[in-house]
Amino acid sequence: MSLVPSVDLKEFTSGDSSKKEKFVKEIGKAFEEIGFVALSGHFLSEELVEDLYASIKEFFNLPQEIKDSYEIEGIGGQRGYTSFGKEHAKGRKEGDLKEFWHFGQYVENNSKLEAEYPENVMVKELLSFNEVGKETYKMLEKTAKYVLRALALHLKLEETFFDEFIKNGNSILRPIHYPPITSEPKNAVRAAAHGDINLITLLMGAHGRGLQVQNQKGEWIDAIAKPEELMINVGDMLSRLTNNKLKSTIHKVINPPRELWGTSRYSIPFFMHPVSEMSLNCLDNCVDDNHPKGFEDISAGAFLNERLVELGLIKKN
Repeated sequence: MSLVPSVDLKEFTSGDSSKKEKFVKEIGKAFEEIGFVALSGHFLSEELVEDLYASIKEFFNLPQEIKDSYEIEGIGGQRGYTSFGKEHAKGRKEGDLKEFWHFGQYVENNSKLEAEYPENVMVKELLSFNEVGKETYKMLEKTAKYVLRALALHLKLEETFFDEFIKNGNSILRPIHYPPITSEPKNAVRAAAHGDINLITLLMGAHGRGLQVQNQKGEWIDAIAKPEELMINVGDMLSRLTNNKLKSTIHKVINPPRELWGTSRYSIPFFMHPVSEMSLNCLDNCVDDNHPKGFEDISAGAFLNERLVELGLIKKN
């Protein structure tokens, strides 16, 4: 079974101060020790989850030429479709064994950010895909906001510290399809070992074996969520901000045993990004004599750009 701790967001939102305090303590401890939790009590309904899976399966089952028509040049895969094997982990040449789609921010009342972010790509063959994608994006963004409020309290910050930075943030919802494996992969896995770029990641579809995380001893352990749980992990941005107090854990998606090669796997991460201007400079209260500052000053936008170059998704200027 999974060794990743489970927490219930309803404790934080219950209005009961002792339950709220318990949640803050539990998620803070988990993110300091392993960087992952399985979270129930989120804002996704069962019906929405079922609709989303049905829609993404419909999209990935479309003829390849239709999917390819939604692969937009020049935006580093930030919106629309990215075809099989295009993305690779930092430091690797082999492309991951996956294809995916990106839904981005639905900007509210901010013309500057509307101009900065690429527009969402609408799939004309599947109208429900666009609608259910937007609703899922909003519910995961809301869930992430409350998780970050709990982490702000754990870090002895104002509870709403992150709110201004994540409103209209550059977050991404990524439905991923890992197609059936048809021949022995050469050095390629469904998703090679990596750390996430963003503040936190909320992952749907971590049911059953596949996702593994590396603990502090360097051992790979299975991270398995129950059907009603999201797997949530710390990204590199939050790790930098907290001077590695909260751990951005290396994780991967391994290939299934040979008898399951003929099956598809779907997972749907939501990458919570702040606005580009957010400073990722280490927080003063996370730096002391025992924990000297470990990262150079940088903004979220500059850091994201750096990492997209490393992933091979955009070219260096």
